[in-house]
Amino acid sequence: MNLTLILFFGFVALLLLALGWALRKPRNARNLPTDPHALEEGQRHVDYLPQIRQALAAADYDFLSRRASRGALQRVRKDRRGIALAYLAALRGNFQSLLRMARVIAVLSPEVAAAHEFERLRLTTKFAWQYQMIRWKLMAGFAPLPQLDGLSALVSGLSVRMEAALKELGERAALAAELTSSMNRRGLSAV
Repeated sequence: MNLTLILFFGFVALLLLALGWALRKPRNARNLPTDPHALEEGQRHVDYLPQIRQALAAADYDFLSRRASRGALQRVRKDRRGIALAYLAALRGNFQSLLRMARVIAVLSPEVAAAHEFERLRLTTKFAWQYQMIRWKLMAGFAPLPQLDGLSALVSGLSVRMEAALKELGERAALAAELTSSMNRRGLSAV
């Protein structure tokens, strides 16, 4: 039993190390051709997904391979891979800002349960895993469009949930302010 317990805690420690490694900022993020935060300014990641799909589409590469030289095709692939990596980095930044917002909402919300915290951990782990897999595939020269769509959908779903939670908090704050105001009016009129 003691050996089983040691193996279990060793496995948990290994998973935590892997999660920490997966959530670290990539070393070459500063070498990306475009600033990942530039994609977030004014528009959300969903607005750019069709262009990323088009840039990574096999049909687009087939068309270019018939029309362009081999060197030009390699340059285009490299540039498009860099753009897709910048998009992926922006998606990660968006996810992290949503997680920060979730933490703030959790502090402000009185009924946050351990289940919510576990859900946030599950989403973080799922995102980190998918992010790294897509990043490795892009760096290897593959175009993981379905996985990129799934990752984008995960971030979009979290964004919708955060907007709903903020709306609920706003409604509660308005109700509390209204109750306080009505109690104050009753107290003033009684005196």
